Amino acid sequence: MRVGAAQGGTLGKGIIRTGIGGWVFPPWRGNFYPADLPQQNELHYASRQLGTIEINSTYYGAQRPENFRRWHDETPEDFIFAVKGPAVATQRRDLAGARDPVNRFFDTGVMELKSKLGPVNWQFTATQAFVPAQIAVFLELLPRTLNGQKIRHALEVRHPSFKDAAFIALARAHDVAIVIAGDSEFPEISSLTSDFVYARIMGTTSAEPAGYGEATIKSWRKRAVGWAKSRDVFLYVIGGHKPVNPAAAMALAATKTPGRKARR
Repeated sequence: MRVGAAQGGTLGKGIIRTGIGGWVFPPWRGNFYPADLPQQNELHYASRQLGTIEINSTYYGAQRPENFRRWHDETPEDFIFAVKGPAVATQRRDLAGARDPVNRFFDTGVMELKSKLGPVNWQFTATQAFVPAQIAVFLELLPRTLNGQKIRHALEVRHPSFKDAAFIALARAHDVAIVIAGDSEFPEISSLTSDFVYARIMGTTSAEPAGYGEATIKSWRKRAVGWAKSRDVFLYVIGGHKPVNPAAAMALAATKTPGRKARR
């Protein structure tokens, strides 16, 4: 089984992928990446150690279509990218005004990832409270299919007012996952509202070589296997002590689940 690849599929319907946010981070050089690896080959290397990567740069600005095409071509056939939707779509008081930013985002070339396009994470700030009518409007703006391809959406909310049954019902009605924020100061909403789970865990520390102690690794692994009985799982190690996040993602994937052979 390739580390970080689609492990867990034999235990239920879903596939578990573990990964990190981005692939360009200088402290990973000589740590996660071999010291002599050219920077231009970092995505090629990372995508063969992990099952997924969350692209964060799209949150801050548009990428070019040729970038998405290159990323598609550099990664293995079964690799999946999650992509963050742009901040200009979510960081606004009137979410009805997000229509144009949402449409522009999908026109920038993200669909060039083709079958490697996984969930789109729409992240809200910790100061944005739950306003049911506004969230309902935003969810209506999200495309469900493009070019014949299903688009999965996840909402990452960080204000405690979202711990509300009405928000969970809205997400479920629109088949949108609620991002599970683990080991962080943000509220953890663990309700499952779509056919996949999107978790971001943020508690790695420099005290552990793999970012987490073995008991915590086992605990998150157990949760992921439980989710995978009926859903695909995308589990990202984000924030915390970032230099060790690749090690944490690989430790989370180091199960003995049968059914997948290693690929070199």
